[in-house]
Amino acid sequence: MTSIAIVGAGPRLGLAIARTFGSQGLDVALISRDRDHLDDLVGKLTTEGITAAAFPADVLDRAALTRALEEAAARFGRVDVLEYSPLAGSSTALATPVEAEPADVQHEIEFQLYGAMAATRVVLPAMREAGAGMLLYTTGAGSIDPVPQVGNVNAAAAALRNWAINLHKELDGTGVQAAHVGIDVSIGTPALPGFPTAQPEEISPAYWELHTTRRDQAELVFSL
Repeated sequence: MTSIAIVGAGPRLGLAIARTFGSQGLDVALISRDRDHLDDLVGKLTTEGITAAAFPADVLDRAALTRALEEAAARFGRVDVLEYSPLAGSSTALATPVEAEPADVQHEIEFQLYGAMAATRVVLPAMREAGAGMLLYTTGAGSIDPVPQVGNVNAAAAALRNWAINLHKELDGTGVQAAHVGIDVSIGTPALPGFPTAQPEEISPAYWELHTTRRDQAELVFSL
C-alpha cells in the first residue's frame, strides 16, 4: 500500500487532497502544528474509510518535522508522495517590496522554501532507492505573477517554485517526479470581492493528475 504525507494539512485543501488520494487507496499522513486539529481531520477521513494518522510538527522546527516524516514512513512502510502546502499558518505581517524588511522575507523563506527542503531531504532517499515517488509543492500564483501587497510572501513562494522546478529537472529519469502547483484562486471563500474562488474539492484532482497522468510536467497552475 502506498502513502501520501501532507505537510501543512488543513481543513480545506489539505483535507481535500487527503480525500482524493485516500479514496484511491493511499494511506494518509497528516502533518501540521496542532494535534487536536489533526485528530479532527483523521476522524473525518477514518469515517470515510480512509486510513490516516496524525504526526504533529511545526515546519519551522526542522527536528520535529524530520521526526514526523520518519514516523509516518515507519507507520506506512515509506512515504511515496510528499505534498507540501505552506499556504496558511505564516505569522509574518504582509509587506510590499518597499515596506519589507529583510526579516519579513526571511521568515517566509524559512516557512516556505527551507521547510520544503527539510521535508524533501527526509523522504527523497527512499524514493530514489525505490525508483519511484512524487514530490508536490504548493504556492499561491503570486510565485509566478507577484502582487505588491504580499511582496514578502511572493518572494519566498517564487524561491520555492524555482527550487521545485529545478528539482524536477535534476530528478528527470530517476522515476521520482517533482512538481510545483500554483493556486491562482481563493480557496473556499473569496480573498477579495470579485476574485475567482474555487472549492478545495475542485482543486485537489489536479494533484492526482500530476501523480498519475502528468508525471513529466514540472508545473501546474490551477485557475478558473
